[in-house]
Amino acid sequence: MSDDRYERGLKNFKEITGDTGEQFIQKLNEISPDFSRYLIEYPFGDVYDRPGLDVKTRELVTLSALAALGYAEPEVKAHIKVALNTGTTREEIIEVFIQISVYAGFPAAINALLAAKEVFNELDENK
Repeated sequence: MSDDRYERGLKNFKEITGDTGEQFIQKLNEISPDFSRYLIEYPFGDVYDRPGLDVKTRELVTLSALAALGYAEPEVKAHIKVALNTGTTREEIIEVFIQISVYAGFPAAINALLAAKEVFNELDENK
């Protein structure tokens, strides 16, 4: 069962995150292979593999949750890239961050918007 979860999760993870995700998993493997496996098995082998929401919607939910935390800038930046990889537009990402300002406050939304600006600028520079 666990190997099936891992293989399913790794497949989903690679499709959703691309090269960026694989580099991240390699870094985690260096410090904690067990944690790296958990990250692949549960979120990507179980949750992302569920019916009910498409991957783009799952990424929008993920972005809103991470941004609402207000302290997860590296994860927000990573998931902005992932969201773009799943077909989310820059405008949709901005709207998510505007929406969270109502429920998580302006500081969380500002942090997320500034993170988005950095990611968008980085992507534009690398075109």
